Amino acid sequence: MSPLERALADPPLRRLPGAADALLRSLDAPPRLAAHLRAVHDVAAGVLGWLADRHPAVEVDAEAVLYGAATHDIGKVLHLEELSGPGSAHEPAGHRLLLAHGVPERLARFARTHGSWTREGTTFEDHLVSLADKVWKARRVPDLEQLVVDRLAGEAPGWQVFMELDDLLTDLAGGADARLAFQNAYPIAGGGRGA
Repeated sequence: MSPLERALADPPLRRLPGAADALLRSLDAPPRLAAHLRAVHDVAAGVLGWLADRHPAVEVDAEAVLYGAATHDIGKVLHLEELSGPGSAHEPAGHRLLLAHGVPERLARFARTHGSWTREGTTFEDHLVSLADKVWKARRVPDLEQLVVDRLAGEAPGWQVFMELDDLLTDLAGGADARLAFQNAYPIAGGGRGA
């Protein structure tokens, strides 16, 4: 089994949506990128599970959030230097790449919006993907968390939502070391073919 195949299949993280998995395989994605996308996707699924349990009346496009988390950094296929260093060139590149592969805008947009969640016009789903992209490594961003609280505050008092969300994110952040170890177990280079 190639490093990419292992990064896409090894336990304990949830598997990516089938279309995202297939796209990463077709692009011969770097194994570390695939592992990172699984880590963020896993956190996003945890957040969605909490929403369904605690705030079932809140409308959220769960399919879009899961696909967005599974592909938000796909532009790093074209900008390998951003797998190990800073940069945002992967964001518009990933958006274009997804569109070029027939991914609808409602799913492709997360590649463009995950790093710019403060931009006007971002949606609750954009905020959830951005949140998962921070919390997977135990990074907490109060302004981003407040956007999520504000969206949910109609369901319960704001202080209660804040406390519940804080508990969830603290719990999810507790798994960051394991997710980081999972991601770092895979090489930056050396995708699926011929490895």
